[in-house]
Amino acid sequence: MADTLRRLVNSSPYAVLQDKLEAWYKDYHVFSCDQNLNRCCELVELTSKIQGQLFTIINLTAQEGGHYSGVDTLKSRLLPWLGSCFTIAASSVSTDTSLSLIQESMEKDRKIRELSSVHESDMQKIEDRLCSTRVELDTVKQELADTQIELDSTKNKSATTLLATEDEILYLKADLRVAQDQVELYKRKLDVLDDYERQVRILRDEISLLTAEKTVLQERLVRSGSPSPLPRRSRSVSPVRGESPTRAQLTSSSRHARLVSRFSDLYATERLESQSLLRRYIDDLETVQRILFIAVVESFQAAKMAYQQFKTRVRKTLSSTHIGPESLEDAVVDYIVRNLDLYDVQTSVNDVINAMNVNPRISFPPEVDFVLISSFIREACRIAFAMQTLDPALDLAFSSDGELYSDVKYRRSFDSEFTAPLVAYHVWPALLEGDTVILKGETVTRRGALWRSRSRSSSPVRSRSGSPSRTFMLSRSRSPSPGRLSSNRL
Repeated sequence: MADTLRRLVNSSPYAVLQDKLEAWYKDYHVFSCDQNLNRCCELVELTSKIQGQLFTIINLTAQEGGHYSGVDTLKSRLLPWLGSCFTIAASSVSTDTSLSLIQESMEKDRKIRELSSVHESDMQKIEDRLCSTRVELDTVKQELADTQIELDSTKNKSATTLLATEDEILYLKADLRVAQDQVELYKRKLDVLDDYERQVRILRDEISLLTAEKTVLQERLVRSGSPSPLPRRSRSVSPVRGESPTRAQLTSSSRHARLVSRFSDLYATERLESQSLLRRYIDDLETVQRILFIAVVESFQAAKMAYQQFKTRVRKTLSSTHIGPESLEDAVVDYIVRNLDLYDVQTSVNDVINAMNVNPRISFPPEVDFVLISSFIREACRIAFAMQTLDPALDLAFSSDGELYSDVKYRRSFDSEFTAPLVAYHVWPALLEGDTVILKGETVTRRGALWRSRSRSSSPVRSRSGSPSRTFMLSRSRSPSPGRLSSNRL
């Protein structure tokens, strides 16, 4: 028996069987059906040989044990297997086949045990995770319930606070309207007070000029009565010439740049503020823009007329006392530049408002007044008056509705028809220095602009005498101011 077992171990039939199985598996799809059947039969024969050797070993082992040794093992293991009708002829079954089947059975049992242990460990892990997830879910549910309670309480508080806040907003809006009305009233009073103070300053300056002229005349009378020759007066004792900055210190170029910048700010800031103010009473944007444009044009006209009158008065005053290398015209301009605050801007504002009242191209509701934009007109008059002191003076370009659009003088507004060749109306005038455009204006171009301008110009002139503020402003403009009376005396 031992020799048979040794031969079986040395021949390694299971290794040979495994190699043949692997070789057959690699070439299975390449071989034909007969070749595959031959390989399978060869493996069955090898297995039967191994089984024959094992049965030989069983026979020899049973013989060595005697007549009754191993009977129980054969009854419990071999006979049931043979009784399952798995009988193979000894000549056709090898011992290798039986060994291979036993080895495969053991491998399968081992794999099943490993898979079972792995499955149990996985199931245990999954159960642990499931328990932890359930605990977390319960915690989240509790937090969600607490959050829902807090949200409900916050909603209730917010609803109560919102009602209180709406009431406060209504009260605050009412207070704001009252405060705005008071501010407007105070602004008007302040403007009137500023005008009074400016007229007082003008009167004081004119009084000082008259006093100086009186002193000079008295000195002339005293010296004309004495036999000694009249000594030449020095420039330092001239009562008209003060120690204020000269024209060399405040050069024309710096004033030119400053005035151009102020004119640009007037377009970018004050115009938009006045436009927003007018839109509260007028829904038509075109009418509002026409009003502001005409206000600027009329402000320049009034300022130029006031400048000529003021220049005439100053020339008349300085002509009798002027001594110096510069000409009388330069001395007059220097005096005006140094005393721009003597300009009676309120009179020009009144003239502008009166001119706008009779302008047929604009319309305005009867319950309001052009006094609303008096601050805008006042700033435009000041800028225009100061521009007249430059050499050459700055002026606005001539403009009329229905004129041919020019890229040199204007730029189109965003709501224009860019293919239209004619100007429907002007939003802002162009600024000229001589014949050169230094700041472009803004226009609105639309088709049929010439017909629109003719129909608008044929509208009747408005009568607006019923406005209380209008009556007040007209009475002020018609009554001669103290400054004018004093200047006429000059």
